Amino acid sequence: MTDYPPEAPQDCALCPRLVAYRQENARQNPDWFNGAAPSFGDPDARLLIAGLAPGRTGANRTGRPFTGDHAGLLLYDTLKKTGFATGDYDARPDDSLTLVDCMVTNAVRCAPPGNKPLPVEEATCRPFLVSRIAALPRLRVIVTLGDVSRRNVLKALGLPASAAPPGHGVEAPVGPYVLLNSYHCSRLNTNTGRLTPGMFEAVFRRARTLIGT
Repeated sequence: MTDYPPEAPQDCALCPRLVAYRQENARQNPDWFNGAAPSFGDPDARLLIAGLAPGRTGANRTGRPFTGDHAGLLLYDTLKKTGFATGDYDARPDDSLTLVDCMVTNAVRCAPPGNKPLPVEEATCRPFLVSRIAALPRLRVIVTLGDVSRRNVLKALGLPASAAPPGHGVEAPVGPYVLLNSYHCSRLNTNTGRLTPGMFEAVFRRARTLIGT
């Protein structure tokens, strides 16, 4: 349990390095969001998707997870194909995209330098993830994008990182939930073929099967 809310305040001051990076981005781009990016989606979701952290030109710019960077193209297209999203994704937070029975969040809510949060920053931000999971009363399946996200979700559930094995498409029961792992939908993984659209879609087809209609 945690006394933290499910969402960090936009001007969260808990991680000095991330605050400094946020302030530098704000100096260079004052019209960007430049804050702790909130989760996005259905508050009654049975599916939670956990990424690692906002991208500098993605959620840090737009204020919505996976919006404005390459990873969002595949993620939201796949969610539409598998019935977890409707509307049009135009890479901006005021488009018509709506998530259905699904929420997207990040283990770390502020953009880190080089897209790599430090372990201490993951631990400091984790209470928000604990509260985010606890605030979803109908949650059944958690899809983790990348191995760092897998470890953070397990720790947020009070489990060791070894409680569920790594690997794309691997699933494991974790308390009242099913954890589904996926490679991250980053440009690097998709450009190199490590993650194909078909591989990614299969994870969400499985999530749909586990959740039901």
